[in-house]
Amino acid sequence: MKRLPVLGFLAVMLTACSNTPPAPTAAPASAPAARPSPAQYTPAQPDANAVDPAVIKALQDMGASLQSLKQFEVGISLTGERVLQDGQKLQHTAIADLDVVRPNKLRAQMRSARLQRDLIYDGKTVTLYQPEQKFYSQAQFSDNLNTLIDRLSERYGIEVPSADLFLWGTPAAPTDNIQSAMNAGQDFIAGDLCDHYAFRQGQFDWQIWISTGPRPLPRKLVITNRADEARPQSITYYKWNLNPKFGNATFAFTPPPGARPAEFVPLKNR
Repeated sequence: MKRLPVLGFLAVMLTACSNTPPAPTAAPASAPAARPSPAQYTPAQPDANAVDPAVIKALQDMGASLQSLKQFEVGISLTGERVLQDGQKLQHTAIADLDVVRPNKLRAQMRSARLQRDLIYDGKTVTLYQPEQKFYSQAQFSDNLNTLIDRLSERYGIEVPSADLFLWGTPAAPTDNIQSAMNAGQDFIAGDLCDHYAFRQGQFDWQIWISTGPRPLPRKLVITNRADEARPQSITYYKWNLNPKFGNATFAFTPPPGARPAEFVPLKNR
């Protein structure tokens, strides 16, 4: 059996950040007080280190909403930036589709011009399939999706697309290490009115847009890497289907004709 090094599942996430959380609707700001005359008026400067408790509460509410979903389908569109040695930035794009049934079924398809990966988990076996090379790797596993995502990342370096969707609302996405959290107003994302929040956390600034409807779900996420003076960004859009129709074959893997098995190789053995 061929030994196949397992690459990062969403390697084009060039400014990846796994443990940053998001937030849902906050109460609208009250009407501003009357301004002083122009001669004495000085625009207020936001406190870059302020943590708005209402924003943290919104973030926690959104996480709870995500965790309450029993099954869903989400389409993901990602743009990431790569910085060259001379500081020039290059953009790359990728798309992914996730089919999920909690607690233990997942099909993730990731496609870009550089990488194609399918990850299938039926509750008993996890399969990584590479369509272009026609290699597939399988391992026995019987835990829930959150544990699977952690195990794949830590042991094999495999990143599930937008893994934060499984972490928000759990202890794996704490909010006590957020240095700044502010309400940035509202915007329309693909026709949906969303609350816009901005955060600073470690070496990352990140923004999230969350739908204002009965289901506060993330619609857009922007991550800026402040550790790099070029400030590269990743931008992710989410399109949700909360009433998917999954068939028996959705979470099953049958090797296509010509496909060959390849062994999962742990990180320490590469």
